[in-house]
This record gives sequence, structure tokens and C-alpha cells, in this order.
Amino acid sequence: MQTEAVVVGGGLTGCTTAYAFAAAGLKVLLLEADQIGRGATAYSSGWIAEEPGVAFADLEKAVGLRGARYAWQVWRRAALDFISLLRRLDIKCHLEERGSAIVAATTEQAARLKRDQKARREAGFDVSMMNPLAIKTDLGLDASAAIRSKHGATLDPYRACVGLAAAAADRGAVLSERSPVRKITFNRKIATVMTANGRIRTRRVVVATGMPTPLFKALARHFWFHTTYAVQTEPVPAKIRQQIGFGRPARASRSTDVVRDSAQPPHIIRWIDDDRILITGADSEAIAPRLRDKVIVQRTGQLMYELSTLYPEISGIRPDYGWAADYARTAEGLPYLGPHRNYPHHLFAFGDSSRSVTGAYVASRVLLRHHSGELDRGDDVFGFHR
Repeated sequence: MQTEAVVVGGGLTGCTTAYAFAAAGLKVLLLEADQIGRGATAYSSGWIAEEPGVAFADLEKAVGLRGARYAWQVWRRAALDFISLLRRLDIKCHLEERGSAIVAATTEQAARLKRDQKARREAGFDVSMMNPLAIKTDLGLDASAAIRSKHGATLDPYRACVGLAAAAADRGAVLSERSPVRKITFNRKIATVMTANGRIRTRRVVVATGMPTPLFKALARHFWFHTTYAVQTEPVPAKIRQQIGFGRPARASRSTDVVRDSAQPPHIIRWIDDDRILITGADSEAIAPRLRDKVIVQRTGQLMYELSTLYPEISGIRPDYGWAADYARTAEGLPYLGPHRNYPHHLFAFGDSSRSVTGAYVASRVLLRHHSGELDRGDDVFGFHR
């Protein structure tokens, strides 16, 4: 079999990229080792954020003002474009446009947040700060500072992934589940992808697995591997929802539905299914599979406690479900998107630790530009060579 591009990985990044390539008129084959959308995508926060998940001031120190400004501009534009794409394709994924806020719960966090506000403004970004009264009124939190983001959205990431896969298929992409890649070879002109079902000759291999698989273990040195945890609560009674004043009970007067604190690692809190709270955080180094269930139980309890310190009113609410998701992080906090000199004909999407799903859309556009040779001037900020 021969095709122009093979996308390895059927998560949100892989499916968004397959759609982008197919929409550009390319013949695409997507290979998923298990089932589309059932891996890390299903366990993600389901948040389209307009920020890349790393403080602007920190990113500026790591990649310079030009690179930091470009990364933030790309992420913000991607959030808006991703929302527009999902609406245009009419993908039923419970998409709702929602604002968000980064909250400082301690004096140290407030000082760090204000430094970041200053760095953003000096870089030309409009930054809206919330005072303690606004934070209490809008978010139900006692905090001294917060940065508000007006744009963004929440969604069901699994439904979004499946919807984009279907849209890619409508554009001519071929989807193949339960097709793990066993080996990839290449010469000067072409790559050959080998699966249990046969060989595929292709001009381009796009590896959208989030982190290096055993086939690319040589690239593992570029990353730190972590596990994040998430808890969905049981339904929160209406009286308590009204007491904490955050989320759906007073939707008409609220503009913020996603809260991210300034802890290291951060927590992300949002409402799902109208009356349940989802909290993520309590990250650890990557855990061994034999310890996973035990650690999830421990981290579920930890997250519920940490949620109760932010919202004491929910004390006594029980967790309904807890889970874990692995991810890889780069030194700068930005993903690596593009080629690596040791792997001709390959493009990679590794290391998105932004805690939002916006990176899937960012990756699809950067990778398509690499394939077509029409790079934006700032795309090198996502390169392995930075």
C-alpha cells in the first residue's frame, strides 16, 4: 500500500492532524494501536485554553521574547480557530465557550502572578486582573489576585476526537484501529511503516503519540515523564453550588467556568454535567503499572482534600471516579512539533504539557506547514533544535 502521509496515533492530536492533512487534499492513513480517542485524550481536562500552560515570564527566559510572544500568539489564535472548526463541522462534543482564570491562593503565588502580568503587558498582551472582591463574587474563592482569560471553551474530548476522525474520513482519510506500528524504516526518498497487516510506503510519517514510543526511545532524553491525576465528584447539591458561587447555578452573571491555580503543579477545576466538579493535578513522576491503582486511590483522596481547601463548602462530597494520565514535558514547557534530524520523512508531536487540548490544533497546523514547506517565521520555537 502507498499513501502520501501516515499519521501514527488516534488521539485528539492525531485525528485533528489527519483532518488537516486530508482537508489540504493529501491522501492520509491514520493508524491507532487500540481505539480512537480511548487513550490520553479520554482522560484529558477537555479545556480549550488560549495560553500554552507555562508562565510568559518563564517562557521568555527560556526561548527569548520573540519566541515567547510567537508561542502565545499561536496558542491564542489556535484556541479561537479550534472552536470555530468544531462548530463549522457541527461536531457534537458539548462544546461551550467559557472564560477561565489563573488564581493565586498564596502571597508567593500572587507575587509570581503579578510579575507574569507585567511581562505579558510589556510584550504587548492585554491582561485583565481580578481583585479579591471579583474573585470571591465570580469564583467563590478567597484569593488576592487572578488573571482572567475571556476566550476558551470546554468540551467532551472523546466526542471531539471521534468527530474529527469522522470528518477526516469524510475528506478521504483512511482510519485503521487496532493497528500498532511494529517498525518504520526509511531511505533517502521514502519511509515504510510496518504493521501486522502489511507495509505502507509513504512520503511522510506523522507521529502524534504525545511522547516517544519504544520505536523512538532515542528521543526520550528530550523529556521528563510525569503522571497527572483527575477526580470527578458525585453530583453537588444545588444549595452547595449556590454557596460556592462558581459555575452553572448563576450562569447568566458568570463569565468564568475554568479555574487554574498557581500551585506547582497546578490544579484545574471545572464543572461537568451541570452539577459535578472535575479537578486535575497532584502530578507525580511517571509511575510503574503495578503501582497505578494504588497511587490513583491515594491521589484521589489528595485531590478531594485540596479541592476542599479551595472550596470548604464541598467537604463531605465524595469522589465518583478517579483516574491517571501520563504525559511528557520539555524543559521549556512547549511541545516539540516538527522534524528531527535523525528521522528523515518524520514529523513529531511530543511533549504537550499545557493541560489543555488546544495543543492538538496547534500541532495540526504546524505539522501541516512543515509538510508543505510553508513555515511561519516563528515555528522554530517548537523545534527540537531550540
